[in-house]
Amino acid sequence: MDRRQFLELIGGAACWDAASRLAAQQSPVLPTDFTLRISPVELETAPGRIIKTIGYNGSAPGPVLRLQEGKPVTIEVQNDTSDQEFVHWHGLFVPSDVDGVGDEGTPAVPAHGKQRYSFVPRPSGTRWYHTHVFAGRDLKRSTYSGQFGVLYIEPKNEPGDYDAEVFLTLHGWDPFLSTMGDDEGFLEVGYKSYSINSHALGSGDPIRVQKGQRVIFRIVNSSATLLHRVALSGHSFTVLSLDGNPVPTPRTVDVLELGPAERVDAIVTMNRPGVWILGELDDKIRSAGLGTTIEYANEKGPAQWLAPTVTPWDYTIFGRAPSAPPPDIEVIPLIFRSKFAGNRWVQHWTINGKSYPKTDPILVKANQKYRLRFDNQSAEAHPVHLHRHSFELTRVAGKPTAGILKDVVMVPARDQVEVDLLADNPGPSLFHCHMQLHMDFGFMAMLRYKD
Repeated sequence: MDRRQFLELIGGAACWDAASRLAAQQSPVLPTDFTLRISPVELETAPGRIIKTIGYNGSAPGPVLRLQEGKPVTIEVQNDTSDQEFVHWHGLFVPSDVDGVGDEGTPAVPAHGKQRYSFVPRPSGTRWYHTHVFAGRDLKRSTYSGQFGVLYIEPKNEPGDYDAEVFLTLHGWDPFLSTMGDDEGFLEVGYKSYSINSHALGSGDPIRVQKGQRVIFRIVNSSATLLHRVALSGHSFTVLSLDGNPVPTPRTVDVLELGPAERVDAIVTMNRPGVWILGELDDKIRSAGLGTTIEYANEKGPAQWLAPTVTPWDYTIFGRAPSAPPPDIEVIPLIFRSKFAGNRWVQHWTINGKSYPKTDPILVKANQKYRLRFDNQSAEAHPVHLHRHSFELTRVAGKPTAGILKDVVMVPARDQVEVDLLADNPGPSLFHCHMQLHMDFGFMAMLRYKD
């Protein structure tokens, strides 16, 4: 598949005083490397099924953006909509003022305006870019929309031990709020249709492969709220990276599990000719579009689905044996709970008993290591994300591990995950659940560096 460039970054207009204008006049004006345009999109995911949304560069998902690790880029973001926007460069170690979050001090991309920003892309691996605005009960905004795309940072030394590369984004469309059959319950988000990339299962061109090829799939769960489990009929995945970071122990599995915002890079050896479905295990979700067709050369006919053997997803199988923790490491407990807000209403969420923006900041000192204990005392699993940093998994649901670096981790219901964080990127950094509904209703806090 095509392996060349596309783009990056965010904007926002601000009023500048005389001193800042003078400084800008005295600074060199860097050329624009890429342009990203935010605009309305009509997406035909299946014949006659039109999705009206907001996307990037006229598509949803936006273009795959390939940047080179350590090579500075300047991006111009143009906003053709009537709402101010933010673009978050998920998984990158960038300064707060270009991370794409207003709470961190990034200026917004103004309605019908533009902004230019420069940064150095790192670390390498599969990252992604997406809108980062408040949606609340407006399910046409933020990550419910088509504002997402893959951001791949090419490493300085690309091993290239594969024959073909395929980028896949998983997304749900036509979201709605419902009690999911429980008239007395709280509201959750459901979806009427799904797609992988821009097409539903059975639409669009198949992914064409040849027998014996080693194909690397770089998969992003761009869903606003849903965890997805995917399989490729008759084949297995060898997992190489999680959230763009190589795992210490690559393992072969039949099913991949990705919470919202998680990424998996996995190799499939094409050793079973035919026409197969790569898709969601849940029959209803797959039938509603979350799948794509894998077609071997010289093979024709309807795509086949073979249900795989399902085993529980376990991060720790990709790790290594843990060593003893530093004896003086500071443990920071973060307790997650829900607050019932009333029948047929959206639940509210707390971290250590408070909802954002009243949550207490997570305080750290530069270049010190901390152990964060995610204590989920709710009945739902949560994909928690820390901006501008990666963390190392040290204990998952009671299992010790080491060497797995992530920026999103699914914390099981009524269980704990512990991670080690090296505070090495000063500046305010947002911590939140990546389920849009949870984030909008209190599940956020700010990590701040102490002097």
